[in-house]
Amino acid sequence: MRRKISVLAGAMLVVAGCGDDDAPSTPGACLAPASSYLEALRAAPDEVTLADTTPIGGCIVDEQEAGELSQVGQAMVAAATKLNAEVRRTSDEAAMVQLGYLVGAAQEAASGTSGIHEDLTLRLDAAANFTPSGDPFPARFEGAFGEGYVAGQRDAQ
Repeated sequence: MRRKISVLAGAMLVVAGCGDDDAPSTPGACLAPASSYLEALRAAPDEVTLADTTPIGGCIVDEQEAGELSQVGQAMVAAATKLNAEVRRTSDEAAMVQLGYLVGAAQEAASGTSGIHEDLTLRLDAAANFTPSGDPFPARFEGAFGEGYVAGQRDAQ
């Protein structure tokens, strides 16, 4: 009797472990460090893709696993933080466009998910717009950032 129960319990575990093979998963290129995102963003405002031709918006997956979302989020926020620091240090217009692209692509992709990416998009926006004084960036930044933002939205998926 115990053997039958053990076999039945084992079979139930196997069945329970079988998930939906169609569940969305995060592309491998999205799990790369911030440096990979920064390298890819050099193409902005033209189409930006990560190493395996995944668009940045493709890293925002509905029903994304928590660990993958955390890893993608950390890389994106780190990239935004580095670009923001570069903009504040050098006023480099290309960095402004890249920053806008990153935020635009992420926000556009997140708009089609169930809301699990809201914290990520808020953190990206905060990292992108940070200034030590709390004052907004000048109009030049807004123009270049806006150009990148629109391109990122266009290419989100």
